[in-house]
Amino acid sequence: MAEPPAYRGPGYGDVNYAPKHEELDPKYDIEKPQEDAVFGEVVEGGPNYRAVGWKGTSVLMMKTQIGLGILSLPSAFDTLGLIPGVICLIAIAVITGWSSWIVGVFKLRHPEVYGIEDVGEKLFGRVGREFFGLAFALYWTFVGGSAMLGISIALNALSTHATCTAVYVAVAAVIGFGLCSIQTLGRISWLAWVGLIGILSGVMTLTIAVAVEGRPSTAPKDGPWKSDFKLFGSPSFGEATAALCTLIFAYGGVPAFFNIVSEMRRPEHYTRALIVCQTVMTVLYIVVGVVVYYYCGSFVASPALGSAGPLLKKVCYGLALPGLIVSMTLVCHITAKYFFIRFFRGTKHLNHNTMIHWVSWLGLTGAVCIVAYIIASAIPNFGALVSLIGALFGTLMTFQSMGMMWFYDHWTKGKAEKSTRWMSLVFWAGFIIASGTFLMIAGTYGSVLGIKDTYSGSNGPTAWSCADNSNST
Repeated sequence: MAEPPAYRGPGYGDVNYAPKHEELDPKYDIEKPQEDAVFGEVVEGGPNYRAVGWKGTSVLMMKTQIGLGILSLPSAFDTLGLIPGVICLIAIAVITGWSSWIVGVFKLRHPEVYGIEDVGEKLFGRVGREFFGLAFALYWTFVGGSAMLGISIALNALSTHATCTAVYVAVAAVIGFGLCSIQTLGRISWLAWVGLIGILSGVMTLTIAVAVEGRPSTAPKDGPWKSDFKLFGSPSFGEATAALCTLIFAYGGVPAFFNIVSEMRRPEHYTRALIVCQTVMTVLYIVVGVVVYYYCGSFVASPALGSAGPLLKKVCYGLALPGLIVSMTLVCHITAKYFFIRFFRGTKHLNHNTMIHWVSWLGLTGAVCIVAYIIASAIPNFGALVSLIGALFGTLMTFQSMGMMWFYDHWTKGKAEKSTRWMSLVFWAGFIIASGTFLMIAGTYGSVLGIKDTYSGSNGPTAWSCADNSNST
């Protein structure tokens, strides 16, 4: 693990980093840092934002990633075909792995950075800050909406559609408000463990179930069954780009890694957590996506948990429900905290439990949950919503911004030396920016067409619908 840079910036004095390979000196108080470049002074009785260890960080990172995205992978493979789907997934895993690593490097070089909006300000000034901040807030609010939609699907499946779907979306919003109002990620990290175990249990149960049963719940009931999976698909341009953006969404938690590393006790351990996160995620994505699609073929549901039989569908959704709730909790919490820090950074209301602190914090978490609820109700097709989020915001937050960050730190110095390594990285960062821009434009086009087709269909879900959304494919 590389040592942090010699210059640590304002707020990253000795209180925030402990020396390596020796006993901790009393002045290195990593459990309760006294000063931080983002959160300021830690006061007694106030929230300690810097309280997450590297293991908790890896779980938080996995939970921002593993959840909604994994439930849409088999349907993306159905569009692209099994072999191109796996190749594209691995390619996106490599790109987002590099992007995630750049987040940690950039944070150590610029400790005053809290989120992607601070990166925007460094890159393009005030305009960049406003643009990236708005994009980040919209992105995670849309993700929160998709999580609420996923929860409504789970509640419909568990209750056999006991009440109106719009009611279940509202219930999800209320639960989200209660949990995301917890002040710090350190206090939420235990929820991430619960959610991660839940979602993994659900998808692994699904994987085993479809392999044992051999017939998805939506397939014809009569006669012999053989999966119609395709090694190579023949999608249209719009369908292919929308499917690629669905895969990007599965790795779309990268921009939130800034917010997570900012609450680590020792940010220099970030790469350790990232390696665990990216490795576990990619292996799990490949196994689940391939097995579920292989056995279900074109009859795979979206979300994929609906692909098992009636009883096992209830079991899978029951196991995964805590994971869906925690996904919603994390994204709504991170979005609300973006606004909270934006408003109160540098003031006592950020780290003191004042009346303004609590009224503002609860008002922001409530507002985020309300907007996410509106999104979930207005775009009730899970697959279409996931694809739109990945295209419109996921690429910008995960591809272009990270490539620009590399240029910001390395262009001037590298241009003077022009080493082979530097030129190779220039090509790589440029490729990431160009490919991300292409997928953002093309993928948004394909996703919008998909949403249009959803509304034009006679049997598709509609806005604020009471119809059962747990049987969609």
